[in-house]
Amino acid sequence: GGDHTMTYPILQAVAEKHGPVGLVHVDAHTDTGDRALGEKIYHGTPFRRCVEEGLLDCSRVVQIGIRGSSYEPDPYKYCRDQGFRVVLAEECWRKSLVPLMAEVRMQMGDKPAYISFDIDGLDPAYAPRTGTPEIAGLTPAQALEIICGCKGLNIVGCDLVEVAPMYDISGNTALLGANLLFEMLCVLPGVKTR
Repeated sequence: GGDHTMTYPILQAVAEKHGPVGLVHVDAHTDTGDRALGEKIYHGTPFRRCVEEGLLDCSRVVQIGIRGSSYEPDPYKYCRDQGFRVVLAEECWRKSLVPLMAEVRMQMGDKPAYISFDIDGLDPAYAPRTGTPEIAGLTPAQALEIICGCKGLNIVGCDLVEVAPMYDISGNTALLGANLLFEMLCVLPGVKTR
């Protein structure tokens, strides 16, 4: 889909129906900046706006795959101050994320939750065609472990963002994104997969 700005109005609508929701957020970036290029609504700010509007149950927000450059000396302080669990990419290197997702399921409980997946959460070796690639990211297998690990949660919506088709000459990033989105649809409540 488009850039991560699109998640903000979606979560406004979701919260209108369900109240504040938990969030499984896969990304290279926290997207909790206050302003970017002088704007308060930008693809690096949506989750700060969501916090300010009370759209998220901050005790049930998990950000996975976070890494990369920052404009601040402690780039994760805002998230942690809100009660988010921030799982840095380096905590995921060379291991299965099945145990992590068991913890995430416990944290989410049976209340409504939303999955937001930025394709740049994956290493650019697998998904190079995105606006803000960052090295040393997750693998496609880990992405599947995260998504499949959401099965059984009360998922009320999901998105996959930041695929940049104009740069995707090979189509590999779009193929990976489409497959991950299909897997997200398969973990929605009531979907029979077998």
